[in-house]
Amino acid sequence: MAIITLTSDWGTSDYYAAAVKGTILSYLPDATIVDITHEIEPFNIPQVGFTLRNCFRCFPEGTIHIIAVNTIESLENPHVVVKAEGQYFIGTDNGIFTHILTDGKFEEAVYIDVLQDADTFNFATRDRFVKVAAMIAKGEPLSNIGERREQLCAGGVICAVPHDNAIDGVVIHIDSYENVITNITREMFERERRGRDFTILVKGNLYTVNEISDSYLDVREVDMVAIFGSHGYLELALREAKLASLIGLELSAHIKVVFHEANEEHPQGSLF
Repeated sequence: MAIITLTSDWGTSDYYAAAVKGTILSYLPDATIVDITHEIEPFNIPQVGFTLRNCFRCFPEGTIHIIAVNTIESLENPHVVVKAEGQYFIGTDNGIFTHILTDGKFEEAVYIDVLQDADTFNFATRDRFVKVAAMIAKGEPLSNIGERREQLCAGGVICAVPHDNAIDGVVIHIDSYENVITNITREMFERERRGRDFTILVKGNLYTVNEISDSYLDVREVDMVAIFGSHGYLELALREAKLASLIGLELSAHIKVVFHEANEEHPQGSLF
């Protein structure tokens, strides 16, 4: 029985998701369809990458992921199927796969050379991607879908930068609780820290954090908390409050970690 996931920027007020699900079930009546999210910001490729990167490995091998964000096809950005870590991803090669896959590594990729049945070309997810997903679910090899694609488009992934006893990072995701997730990994943080004290600077040095907590409940309600979440990135939040809107943090905002030598004065800041 096929498992097919859907990730889109359609929202939930329109018919798009229902039309795609109905088409899947027409091809594969026994399919299990999982909505990862339909709340991606329109055309926001990094957000798709963050979302799928942190959940696709929870699915069984052979799962088919349909990515319905920025599906307009061109010579530079064709429709493709990518097989990676035993799973299949169907979407537009516009840089999205380098955001999803660790180090951009994949097992196989092919151009989609499958004609759609509809007369219009503005709903590729329903009219083309679903047809390809059904082919994969029925066991057809990727070579029946199209020719091999040797390289995937670079996606402009922004990495945190360590230098001069500091790490410069940016906000890459704001979740529904308005917790702020940066691109600073635990691995980079510990490697650069080398046991030293540190200060996390937010909005210049207007707000600061000087410790990593294990839980959101480790601080008072008025204090900012820093944790490494299950996603492995440095996350900033407020206990039972919305950090991003309270202090005006947006995607791509600069976050800095400064490491201190012994007896060095630490920058101080607070929310109030």
